Amino acid sequence: MEVESKLHLVDWVVLSVTLFFIVAYGTYVTRKNATVTDYLKGGNDSKWWTIGLSVMATQASAITFLSTPGLAFNSGVGFVQFYFGLPIAMIIICLVFIPIYHKLKVYTAYEFLEGRFDAKTRSLTAILFLIQRSLSAGITIFAPAIILSAVLGWDLLTLNIIIGVLVIIYTVSGGTKAVNVTQKQQMIIIFIGLVIAFYMIMSKLPADITFRKAIDIAGASGKMNVLDFSFDLSNRYTVWTGILGGTFLMLSYFGTDQSQVQRYLSGKSLRESQLGLIFNGVLKVPMQFFILLIGVMVFVFYQFNTAPLNFNPKVKGAIENSTYKTAYKELEKEHIAIENKKKAIFTKGFLEGDKAQITALNKRDLEIKTAAKEIIKSVDAVSLEKIEANDKDYVFIHFILNNLPRGLIGLLLAVILSAAMSSTSSELNALASTTTMDLYKRNMASNKPDAHYVKASKWFTLIWGVLAILVACFAKLSENLVELVNIIGSIFYGNVLGIFLLAFFIKFVKGNAVFIAALITQVLIIGVFVLDWLPYLWLNLLGCVLVMIIAIIIQGLMPEKSDNENFNELAVK
Repeated sequence: MEVESKLHLVDWVVLSVTLFFIVAYGTYVTRKNATVTDYLKGGNDSKWWTIGLSVMATQASAITFLSTPGLAFNSGVGFVQFYFGLPIAMIIICLVFIPIYHKLKVYTAYEFLEGRFDAKTRSLTAILFLIQRSLSAGITIFAPAIILSAVLGWDLLTLNIIIGVLVIIYTVSGGTKAVNVTQKQQMIIIFIGLVIAFYMIMSKLPADITFRKAIDIAGASGKMNVLDFSFDLSNRYTVWTGILGGTFLMLSYFGTDQSQVQRYLSGKSLRESQLGLIFNGVLKVPMQFFILLIGVMVFVFYQFNTAPLNFNPKVKGAIENSTYKTAYKELEKEHIAIENKKKAIFTKGFLEGDKAQITALNKRDLEIKTAAKEIIKSVDAVSLEKIEANDKDYVFIHFILNNLPRGLIGLLLAVILSAAMSSTSSELNALASTTTMDLYKRNMASNKPDAHYVKASKWFTLIWGVLAILVACFAKLSENLVELVNIIGSIFYGNVLGIFLLAFFIKFVKGNAVFIAALITQVLIIGVFVLDWLPYLWLNLLGCVLVMIIAIIIQGLMPEKSDNENFNELAVK
């Protein structure tokens, strides 16, 4: 794949101007943040639409636009079930979480836990957040670095540093307000880019292939199976994992993850914060389905156009210089033959009776691709340069680079990089806020002026940014990126959510019991994950239930009086 020639001057202009505007705008409009409230809570003047777009932008990282189409290309739209619990979670958070946070005027979600339990529980929960979010921040930098590595041929190390530094500049400068104001611009670019991408894909299909026919073609290959009502625990995405596991994951992410909590803590009022989350709950599932549909349409496009056996652009050169060249060429020939057979079926007019043949061809093609990946892994084992066999995350970028006109390539790259910057800036902002307020101010420097904590927050933003870059440098595509980030979150989120639910609703459970239960639960969840006993979405439900049950049992065995009765009463009202 000759990628260097795909980026023309107009693409560079579109890409460069977009990114420069975001960094410069975010730095300029928030240059005068002087107080902790201004820097960490955006001055508490955000409107509901700013909050809603910021919440969406925080979750919609580059991984969403890089990985989700590739996931749909390979597996179909069933991943949308992952989001079925989101609207439910938004309602619960609006009714329970946000009113308490606003009433107590907290800077972080974990600040609430000290009053309800004790300082060590607050610190433990903050540390669990810092671990999982710092890992995720590294992945959100790594995702666009893969793209530009494919486009420009630059090494990943250099790209990780460049992308990380761009985000650090305006996040250090402007804090929460810089994140919020830039995310509005980023989401506008993202929405425009998605619509244009979908239009361009449809325009590239044969003239007689309407949208309805395209859906039929995708359906014949099992790409349009939206709902799975089975109770098979080996299936990652079903209606039940989405509603149960997804609800608990979304409750924890939007209700206790500081990268999201900080977005609506900046709200002008309780109502503005609630409307912002409802806005996200209404639009998120359709937006995610639309992104998956783009991936499915890319699949349909490649039913009529030649697709590589593996979408990673580095594979071709690596195979050519290996002893596996002949074996790989044989697989390529069979892959092309299968593609031609399917193209002939779809070109003459797809009939219901052709479905069995399509299914058989797809099954054989999957076997060929699996064999090809084994060859790539063998080449990688003896190569000095990393050759990734997992190509899901290269599918969409392959289509963009090889099929879109000048200017639009730059725009789509700007969309993906804007998403990366918006998500990473939120994460760094939240990591700095939690470190400053929950660890540094609480345990090391409790009586300093505002200017001191603003300066400390900027330093912590810089430090976490550097650490995120280091994580990105050691990341790899062991999973599809969009799944990898959710897997990391699921290992920690259920435990954290259970702690908050105990704080809200189980009044007799005190700090020592919760602290011990949280430590035990985290060890157990990591064990379940390592042993691969459950699909990762179920870890959210399991972690939440475990910490609550263990805490209640421990509390029954070791009664403890709380020193925080008044706060407890306020919190549960």
